[in-house]
Formats: sequence, C-alpha cells, structure tokens
Amino acid sequence: MTRPWTGYLPGFLKKRIEESQILQRIIHNTGWLFIDKLLRMGVGFFVTVWITRYLGPEKYGLLSYAAAFVGLFTAIANLGLYGIVLRDVVRCPESTDEILGTAFILKFTGGIIALILSVGIICFLRPKDMLTLWLVAISATGLIFQSFEVFDFWFQSRLLSKRTVFANIPGFLLITIAKIIMILVHAPLTAFAWAGALEILFGGVGLLTAYQLVTKRACFLRFSTTWARRLFKDCWPLILSGLMMMVYNRIDQVMLGQMLGNHSVGIYSVAVKLAELWYIFPLMALNSMFPAILEAKKSGDAEFYLIRVQKVMNLMAVIAYLFIVPLSLFSKTIINLLYGSAYAESGPILAVYVLAGIFYLLGYTREYWVTTENLTRFCMYSTGLGAILNVILNIYLIPAYGAIGAAYATLISIIFGGYLINALFRETRPIFFIQSNSLFLLFAFAKGGKSLKIQ
Repeated sequence: MTRPWTGYLPGFLKKRIEESQILQRIIHNTGWLFIDKLLRMGVGFFVTVWITRYLGPEKYGLLSYAAAFVGLFTAIANLGLYGIVLRDVVRCPESTDEILGTAFILKFTGGIIALILSVGIICFLRPKDMLTLWLVAISATGLIFQSFEVFDFWFQSRLLSKRTVFANIPGFLLITIAKIIMILVHAPLTAFAWAGALEILFGGVGLLTAYQLVTKRACFLRFSTTWARRLFKDCWPLILSGLMMMVYNRIDQVMLGQMLGNHSVGIYSVAVKLAELWYIFPLMALNSMFPAILEAKKSGDAEFYLIRVQKVMNLMAVIAYLFIVPLSLFSKTIINLLYGSAYAESGPILAVYVLAGIFYLLGYTREYWVTTENLTRFCMYSTGLGAILNVILNIYLIPAYGAIGAAYATLISIIFGGYLINALFRETRPIFFIQSNSLFLLFAFAKGGKSLKIQ
C-alpha cells in the first residue's frame, strides 16, 4: 500500500519508493522516530542546557560523574539483548510471548545486579562521599526500569515506532515540566537524578500499555528456561562487548573525576554531550533498517545482502560527515552560545571528541552485521582491546594534557576498536572493507572515482 506522504516527493524518488514496500515502511518508521527525537531535542535539549548553566561546572560535573559511573554497568542491565531479541521475534514469531517474557525477566535481574554493583563499588571508591553515593544509587535505579524496553524491541521488529513514540511522550513531557520547576525553585542535585530515573519508569509503563493495547497479549508473557539459555548463549559476548563499549564512552569521565575532580568532568561532559547529541539521528535510522538487513540475509542472496549492508554503512558515514565537520570547525562558538563563558574550556575538547563520531557509527553498524552473522564474539575482542587501549591512554594523557587528553584517548581507541581491528580477523575482514568504502566515500565522490571493493 502506498503511503500518502509519497505524493509530496519528486517524481523519480516517488517511483522508487512506491515500488518498495519495505522501503516505505522503513521511511515511515524512521519518520516517527525522527518526530520523537525532534521533540526531545527541541524541548529536552534546551532544558538540559538550562540545567547545565544553572548547576555550573562543579555540580554538573558531579551529576555527570555519577551518570558516567552508572553507565559502566549499563551493559549488565541491557544484556546485549536488543539485536538478539529483535532477530528472534522476526525468525520465530510464534514464540514471541516466551521471547519477550524471558527477555523482560533477564533484563530486570540484570538491572538489580547493576544497581548492587554500582553502589558497592562507589562506596569503595568514595567511601565518605554520601552525595555521590545517593546520585549513583538513584541513577542506577533507572537501569531496573529499562527492562520494559523489551516491548520497544517488539515494536521495532514490526516497524511500529509510532506506538513507541506515543508511549514515551507523556512521561517525557511530565518530567520536562518537573525539571523546569526544579530549576525555578532551586531544587537539590538529587532531584535531577530522580527525574532521570522516573522518566525511564514512565516510558516503560507507557511501552507496556501500548503493547497491551496493540496485541492484547501482555498477560500471556512467560519465562522460558529454554529461551533463557538460547538468549544468554547468543548475548553473553555482547554483554562483555557492551561493558567494554561503555568503558569507551564513560571511563574517561570517571577517570577525570578521580584524577582532576568534578569541575573537569563538568567541562568535559558538556563537550561529550554535544558531540554525541547528533547520534540519535543515524541510530534511529539504523534501528529501522536492521529488520531489512535481517530479511536480506534470510533471502540467501549473498550479493544482495552485502549491497544492503554497504548502503546502510554509507548512510551512516554521510550523516556523520554532515555533523562532525561543522561541530569541529565552530566548536568554540557553539559552546559559548549555548553554555556561556563558564564552559569556554569545552570548545577545544568538542573539536577533538566529535571526530570520533564517524568511527563510532561505523563500529555500531558493525554490531548489527556481526549479530546477523552470529559472530558476536568478535565484538568482545574488538571492544575489549579498544577499551584497554582507552584506559592506558587516559592514564598517560589526562595527567599530561588534562581533559583534552581524555578526548584524544577516546578518539584513538575508537578508531582502533571500531574500525582497524576488523582487518586483523578473516571473518570480519568483509566488514572492514565495507567500512572503508563508507569512510572514504566523500573522498571518492570528490575525485570522481570509486570506493574500495568489498573483498
């Protein structure tokens, strides 16, 4: 069935889209995700900027430190189940009740374990800092509520993100209003941590409600030991990979806090938030395209499958270049306009950190490829080595160069762990060439030539 919005497109594009039902569904699904993210960026982003200016580098740094510390344990709560669950509900729709029910219990248990670990370790690292302990405990509580994300997995598998958007909007708007009130009444720092955790809870309840309204099968969800074994067998390498990936993304802020204090974390975190803000656009497109990659693999046509993966990777690269070039060139101006002179030191950090974006997206797209190929153990190898490299570089670069040293450590390690390491293994060499095609795509266009071939 042709979508009404295709009537507003140019003729050549309209014809191509109308001939492909899967392309129509992907664009429609991505469009709803775009509306959701646009709302969050248009409203939530500026409220976040307001909060950042209100708190100042010291308090914002402490809040960011707590969030980054809890982020190190996110992989334990998520269990790497997104791609696995989405894949299995596509392959085995008759087992959806068991898959979702089992995934929910696994994620709920993982969230509790993550909460216990994060609180226990922060007590060891900062034994007399009760404020940090409370911030970590509150933020980690949100990891338990993430178990409701399994219903989003189902909506993604059916390309029904419209339902997800409507499920999340009420909680988001309510918490956004609450944050504005907290700024106006000069609420304590812990209140902002509670706001983040409660937003996850409200969104989760919304997803459960939406799933019940659509399927009428929420009461049929059940835990299956057979599916638990199958899911855990496939996802345990992704758990370790996710842990290492969070080391990529968050250990720099934790190490800065331990080495240089909360003020440096605040300065650094502002740059990181801006550098990573635009990730939501390619990632929501990638989430919508993952079922199409699975279908291409399922078709048995190897050439068609590789071409589709290459097109997805190319799209990620183009989006990355569109964002990282202006953000890097005008980093100081952007920081001053948004956050004021108190965060002026964030400008040079943003200019460096944002360059990691394209390698992050290439590496993230690789995760979908290895999930489809059932080669998830390579995620563990690559992210593990990259994370170790990141920690080593931070140990040397932070004392020598301060916060910008952490940015360079992240850039170097993600180039290695997300891209270069794929050339070292025979099984992952095809994705290395696909990534290379995408990485040098703009240079090939500029020269009027062709990109590298897939070997």
